[in-house]
Amino acid sequence: MRGNPRITLQDARSIRRYSDLATAVMLDAGSAGRIVYRDKSIDSTRVQGVTGEYVNFSSFDAERGRLMSPTEVDTSRPVCVLGWQTVDTLFGSTVDPLEKTIQIEGHHFRVVGVSAKRGAFLGQSQDEFAVIPLGQFQMLFGSRRPLSMTVKPHDMSLVAAAIDEATLALRMSRRLKPKQPDNFGIFTSDTILTIYHSATNGIFAVLVGVVGLSLVVGGIVIMNIMLMVVTERTREIGLRKALGARRSDIMSQILTESVVLSVFGGVVGTIIGASIALTISAVTPIPASVEPWSVALGIGITAAVGLFFGLYPAMRAARLDPIEALRRE
Repeated sequence: MRGNPRITLQDARSIRRYSDLATAVMLDAGSAGRIVYRDKSIDSTRVQGVTGEYVNFSSFDAERGRLMSPTEVDTSRPVCVLGWQTVDTLFGSTVDPLEKTIQIEGHHFRVVGVSAKRGAFLGQSQDEFAVIPLGQFQMLFGSRRPLSMTVKPHDMSLVAAAIDEATLALRMSRRLKPKQPDNFGIFTSDTILTIYHSATNGIFAVLVGVVGLSLVVGGIVIMNIMLMVVTERTREIGLRKALGARRSDIMSQILTESVVLSVFGGVVGTIIGASIALTISAVTPIPASVEPWSVALGIGITAAVGLFFGLYPAMRAARLDPIEALRRE
């Protein structure tokens, strides 16, 4: 839930007061910060400040230790919960991070828990972060950082009704008149998934278009090359036909050469593409893998392209008159 003007504590209080379906209302803010433990440090780690009701949301689970208590959060105690990857970088596998003191932006915090693994989303690790009380966050990064608000309904089947209640509560909090439009936005998890799928489908469609265009261009290049080959070998083809070679023999020869040329280009492209993908995976958090089935599919497609675009040169070679072909210099 984001909007303009910014989300405020008053907005959260209004939803708590006027929404019967909301079981938890959490405010949070985020920024990149530097975390230090002894001689190890992480720059640009995601630091998230939360209010006490964060414990009611499943995205916050402690694998080791515990979560910050609502009292610790509401009184802005210097405590924190770290992401799994943050702990691995700072403490390794031999040091127990619980009850250790770290520095976030130069201020000391006591580690009370380690979050469960979340994995990656869009190539970005979700396990490199630190969660601290919102009051501490605003002390470190300033109180003018924009806030987000997350509302959890009693029953997920009542999401639509909960949105209506939250909308009414926010309009009352912001003193909007009946004809004034909302100056805030409400997004559900389904909305976010829809946006994500739309974006990925759009990217996939663009990639398919680019690949298709590349195959057509590559096929035209192969066809032109094979036409040049047929022209240069006109006397050879005429001699073979004069010695008894059938049209099917000539077509098979040209098509085989066209397919071999296309597959060779496909293999080279696969090697280059796999190298680039593995390099990106090694130097960035973006995951990449080269599956055997995708390699086989790529080579099969290039073979089909060579076969299709080699048909015209092959048919042209097969239709050559042997007498006319032998006359050419």
